[in-house]
Amino acid sequence: MRPRRPRLLDLFSGAGGASVGYHQAGFDVVGVDINPQPRYPFDFHQADAMDILAAVAEGDPFYPAWGPFDAIHASPTCQHFSRATAWRGSRDDHPDLLTPTLALLARVQIPWVVENVPEACPPLRPDYVLCGTQFGLSIRRHRAFQRGNWTAFELIQPCQCYRNPRLLPFEHKGERAFADAMGCTWMSKEEGRQAIPPAYTEAIGNQLLDVLAEVAS
Repeated sequence: MRPRRPRLLDLFSGAGGASVGYHQAGFDVVGVDINPQPRYPFDFHQADAMDILAAVAEGDPFYPAWGPFDAIHASPTCQHFSRATAWRGSRDDHPDLLTPTLALLARVQIPWVVENVPEACPPLRPDYVLCGTQFGLSIRRHRAFQRGNWTAFELIQPCQCYRNPRLLPFEHKGERAFADAMGCTWMSKEEGRQAIPPAYTEAIGNQLLDVLAEVAS
């Protein structure tokens, strides 16, 4: 009999960049986003991720058909912290969803991961800061990740992007090429603008799987 794949709840899922990485690592993934995501590649529910996370934190038997879950990933919108909104003077026009997300996750018992831009540290604790060059991708896209309710000991090789001036930076005129270079080939260029490369969460997911296997043994 084939062993059960652990189930991961992907909050603020977007079109599924993080989800695909976790799936490649060995998780079954359920995505939640407040906006419709017609190209999301797995089971998807359109809902307010904050409401769903609050239900999990309260221990409610929320939407029984969805659960239970072995882990949670959350990617709250980054515009409140992003360098781009700071340049435009519009940072205060975007709500801070990261801080309340971290507060709710602190009440959750299962392992979790939160992702955001490096400028969000703090309040985010950068357990990992990942870049495309660490995974053989020709892109410059740094993202920070915080773990909760689990630890890992496997190191990921350092970022090399500043040694390579030929890397593909994000530019609006080249969004399609950038999405493809991230490995998000199923997305539109607009969806790719908000995504992270699946390679990031595949690496983190592999470490998380080892932790879950130890707990189960």
